[in-house]
Amino acid sequence: MTRLQSTILTFVIVLSVAVGALGAAAPDYAPPPGALNPSVTQSNIGTTICVRGWTKTVRPPLAYTSKLKSEQMRQRGLPGSMADYKEDHFIPLELGGHPTDPRNLWPQPIGQAKRKDRWELGLNRAVCAGRMTLGAAQHKIADPGLWR
Repeated sequence: MTRLQSTILTFVIVLSVAVGALGAAAPDYAPPPGALNPSVTQSNIGTTICVRGWTKTVRPPLAYTSKLKSEQMRQRGLPGSMADYKEDHFIPLELGGHPTDPRNLWPQPIGQAKRKDRWELGLNRAVCAGRMTLGAAQHKIADPGLWR
């Protein structure tokens, strides 16, 4: 390879990297659409979400959520490490969210996940105390403006 060819090749590589960086998509932090667990209804909350420890019976295994989190972080172009995110249920299990549907799981930044967790617990308590319907709580938790 001549010196001119080498210079041209170097220029093309540098230009390709620069164009690729400019065209790279911004990280996608948007929540997923959500999905509901068809086994949880308003009429059976007394034997599902309002039973202490019930979510442990439907929570997916860590191997499943870790693999999904890694895939979703790559697909969404999220920076940082897996430890910076919690693979979270958009509609939480304690409000009848689907346990394994990828449309209900997403890598949520840790700080945001902690704020959302407080809302989840409060809404679950309101539903179980009869102060709010399950549907109303699901609708409310799906509004990121409340927990961001």
